[in-house]
Amino acid sequence: DLGVNPSNDGAVIRVVLPELTEERRKEFIKVAKHKAEEARVSIRNIRRHAKETLDKLVKDKEVGEDDVRRAEKQLDDLTSRHVGHVDDLLKHKEAELLEV
Repeated sequence: DLGVNPSNDGAVIRVVLPELTEERRKEFIKVAKHKAEEARVSIRNIRRHAKETLDKLVKDKEVGEDDVRRAEKQLDDLTSRHVGHVDDLLKHKEAELLEV
């Protein structure tokens, strides 16, 4: 809920945005934290799916163990980098929302 009340004046739709209070800012920060956690979970799920695919390739003897270890390390590095990026974005958004 954004707290907006649109009104129709015939040909014009007016949307009055309420003032952003400290309480409202904190609510938006909670939403941002929730969305960031969803993003982290999504990234980890992609990582898990990729690892399962790598394990299947080893089991089917399509790739060697060394290649899989190398790919898993790259996957872990990529996962860490993207989770860090989400954390940085969240930090930036929190600072932006708390700015008066």
